[in-house]
Amino acid sequence: MKPSRFSKKNRQYTRWSKNVKEVRIAPEIKQDAGKAVEPRIEADDNTAQGVYANLAGVSHTETEFVLDFLFLQPNAPSQTARVRARIISGMVHAKRFQRALQENIKKYEDRFGPIHDQ
Repeated sequence: MKPSRFSKKNRQYTRWSKNVKEVRIAPEIKQDAGKAVEPRIEADDNTAQGVYANLAGVSHTETEFVLDFLFLQPNAPSQTARVRARIISGMVHAKRFQRALQENIKKYEDRFGPIHDQ
């Protein structure tokens, strides 16, 4: 399948196949006064439902990070993990994501107690 590309607002979409879509988000929009404007976030019904992942894989190139969110069915005869979502991001956004995730894990643990990683 030849990838189809289109843009909507500050997002650039590439549909690679029926189940694989890449979304790139443009940098923050700046106001005249120099203050960042919070972008309005929209999601279609399919995306808003989300997908469950119990594994994650991270790889990178010189210019991008690739985050694979996978599902491995427990006690299944085949131990094949399926990619449920793949996010391809630039370095700056990956760093922002790391910071946001760290901040939210801290907030979670402050409220509910430590998360025990086995």
